Amino acid sequence: MSRYNRSRLVRDRNDVVHQGSLGYPEIPITSEDMWVQAGVYDRLDNLAQRFYKDPSLWWIIARANNIGKGSMYITEGKTIRIPANPGSIQDTLGG
Repeated sequence: MSRYNRSRLVRDRNDVVHQGSLGYPEIPITSEDMWVQAGVYDRLDNLAQRFYKDPSLWWIIARANNIGKGSMYITEGKTIRIPANPGSIQDTLGG
């Protein structure tokens, strides 16, 4: 399921249509979560590929670590939580 299923289309003041906010789920810490120290070239999408075999799930790692908009790169040495069971997190999106 795409994370965009919950988004809505909104029209701005110039009558241009855009995707609305996504409403990401909360991701509680579990005993199955993994913790890794970011390397010099680590990115959210690369970590998602490494741990989930799907780079499009980068948003799960970002949400779990309160990483907002900006670069996909992670500061070298930063400890990052990799939530277990991304399928169940996607299921909370409904759709």
